[in-house]
Amino acid sequence: MPRRSQPLRIAIDTGGTFTDCVWVDPASGQLRMLKVFSTPADPSQAILEALGKIVHEGEFIILHGTTVGTNTLLERKGARTALVTTSGFEDAIEIGRQARPKLYDFFFDRIEPLVPADLRFGVEERVASDGELLSAPEPAQLESLVSQIAAEKPESIVISLIFSFANPQNELAVAHAFRRLGIPLSLSHEILPEFREYERTSTAVINAYLQPVIQRYLENLERRARNPRIFVMQSSGGITSLASAAREPVRTVLSGPAGGVVGSAAAARRSGFERIIAFDMGGTSTDVSLVEGDLATAGQAEIAGLPIGIPMLDIHTVGAGGGSLARFDAGGALRVGPESAGADPGPICYGRGTQPTVTDANLLLGRLQPTRFLGGNFALDLDRTRHITSEWLKRQGSRLTFEKFAEGVIRVVNATMEKAIRVVSIERGRDPRDFALVAFGGAGGLHACALAEALRIPTVIVPAMPGALSALGILASDVVKDYSRTILLSCTGKPPEDPLTKGFSGLEAQAARDFQREAWPGKVHFKRSADLRYRGQGHELNIPFTGKLLADFHREHRRRYGYAHEEREIEIVTVRLRASITAEPNRGKMNHWAASDCSGKLSRLALIKKPVWFEDKQRSTGIYSRDDLQRAKKYTGPAIITEYSATTVVSPGKLFHLDSAGNLIVLPS
Repeated sequence: MPRRSQPLRIAIDTGGTFTDCVWVDPASGQLRMLKVFSTPADPSQAILEALGKIVHEGEFIILHGTTVGTNTLLERKGARTALVTTSGFEDAIEIGRQARPKLYDFFFDRIEPLVPADLRFGVEERVASDGELLSAPEPAQLESLVSQIAAEKPESIVISLIFSFANPQNELAVAHAFRRLGIPLSLSHEILPEFREYERTSTAVINAYLQPVIQRYLENLERRARNPRIFVMQSSGGITSLASAAREPVRTVLSGPAGGVVGSAAAARRSGFERIIAFDMGGTSTDVSLVEGDLATAGQAEIAGLPIGIPMLDIHTVGAGGGSLARFDAGGALRVGPESAGADPGPICYGRGTQPTVTDANLLLGRLQPTRFLGGNFALDLDRTRHITSEWLKRQGSRLTFEKFAEGVIRVVNATMEKAIRVVSIERGRDPRDFALVAFGGAGGLHACALAEALRIPTVIVPAMPGALSALGILASDVVKDYSRTILLSCTGKPPEDPLTKGFSGLEAQAARDFQREAWPGKVHFKRSADLRYRGQGHELNIPFTGKLLADFHREHRRRYGYAHEEREIEIVTVRLRASITAEPNRGKMNHWAASDCSGKLSRLALIKKPVWFEDKQRSTGIYSRDDLQRAKKYTGPAIITEYSATTVVSPGKLFHLDSAGNLIVLPS
């Protein structure tokens, strides 16, 4: 093997069913891909298995998209966390916003805060809303508080004081008193220097709750993988250092899905599409996101019912994936998900599962080919699936044939995913007919055409290497850091220049210091934006910062809500800065996407036809290997297109072809 001049860069995305790896082969210069079954009990085990097959000598770098933070929140297995806040505000994270997710459900159980009441402590201090220091905490009280909290043996501590974003002096004083305990501290003015104490405190609490878990996981992975350099994908769509991810893990809770959005936007752009709906259907969930040109982040989101205020790509997730379990409810109606078979035991056809899943339904309908899964490296057990599904239906008292049952499963799961796409498009003022649907993930291509037909989306794009596009997006991501600060300025005409200039300059100076401290090479690029609202409103719109800031706000407000009040006073609430450095070793890889070498054991076969179920009837369907499709040649559905990482189903009457970028384009006839 030729000696590498640069360390091998391996992007690894840990999913619920598979762990995907993408790297550039140093010998051929082509992208390579490997999928291994995930190990949910210890995600690093699957990574080590994959590295054993990829790396044989020399240095390497891991670019990692991880679900450890998300799973820790969902399973509520984080650190024992204590909260220190301004006296009288100890219950703010429990009171919340008094919003009921199910307004008329008398039996709805609210989400319990991550910090129980006996671990929430108040300190006598006060800062005014304009940053004026009204009273500082007394040293004697801090000494007593430190002893009191130390006796509770917390693993992590949150310090979130009222209006600390305007003046962090008291928060820093409290932190200084607690540092001698040697326990990780999360300071709210560092995590989220913005107003709204509930969201700021919740974000800092989530960070503290995850910090020991994520730090142990990353350090353990670094040690067991022979100490490579590790970088972590953030929810905002950029990579960061291991130290930064361990310090602020709240920024990584959607790191895997964020890689998929980055990858789908880049792949679609190579085919000339700027307006897309990214549709990522994996083993346990489906993530959808709408992209118009540049990637947009949302300032507020919820994970496991808990608000998070850090910038995240605007991704909507539903519990619908290949491993989603089918069942009949008490009324006899068919339900699919959100419960999932996951990687263990997995679908019936994987050899261990005993309850039907979406993957099993696709196999029963002929849409998955048993001997062409994972490039022939893994055979799906059709006979076992038929037998167990038939027996399961009998136990449910159902008289459906397994084909009718499988079609029902597909319709139900498609309805769930269609609703998710409507949330990010129609409910936000966008017409899905104006966008292309980019389908990826191991199961995305199986359902994309049906969803496009239901929503009248004209174009479906299935990128190269669709089953590992999230890892591919991680490989191609830039180094990104996001900053924000609440300023609260009112204006009716031209925005005040001095406060805005001062606000942005301060954030840019902080970004420059952070990049320098982490020794990142390259030029830092800044992207400014601001959150605006009409005076009296409770929520804001994020607008790119230009000389037409107010006019752009009026226009976006009209598009989003159907009206604008151009004569009303406007408040500029928060300034935001996105600082990035182009990861040069990743540049140019887009040119190799179509030349990916997905090496499986499956030999190329001549075109064959098999019966596949579409709309209650079997149709003779062409079975293609994606590698055998000729560029620019027009093909007609119905068709099944197999490749190493995924399978694509083309509905009857659809036209499809491979374009010059290597993307599979599906169009109406």
